[in-house]
Amino acid sequence: MSSPITAPVINPDDLSADLPVQLTEYSDDLPQMEDFKSIVLNQTPLLDVRAPIEFNQGAFETAQNIPLMNDQERHDIGICYKQKGHDAAVELGHTLVNEQARLPRIEAWAEFIDSHPGALLYCFRGGQRSKISQQWLADHGYQITRLKGGYKAFRRFLIDYLDNLPNLFIEKNIQPIILAGRTGAGKTIVLQQLENAIDLEGLAHHRGSAFGRHATPQPTQINFENQLSMALMRFIETPHRNLIIEDEGRNIGSVSMSADLFATLKSGPRIVVETPLAERIEITHQEYVLQAQTEYANLDEWVEFMRGAFGRIHKRLGGERHQRVLKAFEDGLQLQLETGATEGHRGWIEILLSEYYDPMYDYQMTKSDDPVIFQGSIDEVVSFLKTYQPE
Repeated sequence: MSSPITAPVINPDDLSADLPVQLTEYSDDLPQMEDFKSIVLNQTPLLDVRAPIEFNQGAFETAQNIPLMNDQERHDIGICYKQKGHDAAVELGHTLVNEQARLPRIEAWAEFIDSHPGALLYCFRGGQRSKISQQWLADHGYQITRLKGGYKAFRRFLIDYLDNLPNLFIEKNIQPIILAGRTGAGKTIVLQQLENAIDLEGLAHHRGSAFGRHATPQPTQINFENQLSMALMRFIETPHRNLIIEDEGRNIGSVSMSADLFATLKSGPRIVVETPLAERIEITHQEYVLQAQTEYANLDEWVEFMRGAFGRIHKRLGGERHQRVLKAFEDGLQLQLETGATEGHRGWIEILLSEYYDPMYDYQMTKSDDPVIFQGSIDEVVSFLKTYQPE
């Protein structure tokens, strides 16, 4: 999460060449580290001092953004660097983030360190910005280690790890197991009860269908890759050698997996969750109506999203079925507006499950050559997976 900072905007051209600027003097023993794997496994808190615009493009799951410079300051210093060179940019930075401006930032960093013992600090390349922040903290009696190479080096480590996962799966004798089942069968319910499962939809913050978008945005592609790499790294360090994942496509909403990684994750046998239609309707009602409505500021926003989702599958539904689904939705909505009850929404859910999603699932199953090693109810599948050992 990012903590906003403000400071007066100073035009570099307004600065006098004779204006005295006190540059930071560095200690010789400012500590660094580059054991990125330990950060992942220990979920080490991270202090990100990059500008908010950089943090929002990509960060790490345990990081909090308390920037050294705000976006405007970073912009001005970047222009100065291009026009006047490194030394002038450093001088401008110290002018913009002067003693008065820097004290609240140092206090915010110190508060973070007090709340997160063992935290580490980084900027983009582990260079000047993180070193300045580290030194200012040291000058105020706070010791913190910075990441050698910064965000860029840590990000490279995570991407290289993802690229090497197909080899790691072979080396560690890890078998993926694909959890399949009809829409609403409760696959996520199964995953939540297993220690050796990774919820790809959870990492992607998307339910994986036309109706799967949440009220809050998905992670950026960069953040999805970072989180996926970390989740897989933590799994591989466990004794488990069966990785359970849901039967997903390569794309989950706006984010995606590489072709090689996707092929590796989908290379295992299938287990099918079999759930009666009535129970699937209830699970879908809980997730896509009751839970989904709590994400929105008001009911109107949820209704707008749902009508848009129906529109996105209009052609695949066909005209007559699209009209029936829309009418069932409007009838359910009217009942909710009049009485507060949401049970009326089960009508359109049943139509979608039985007439739209089920035929698609049946077709996909006929095209799949993956062996099915077990099928059963939610509880039966959970029980099987907790004891399953491949031959």
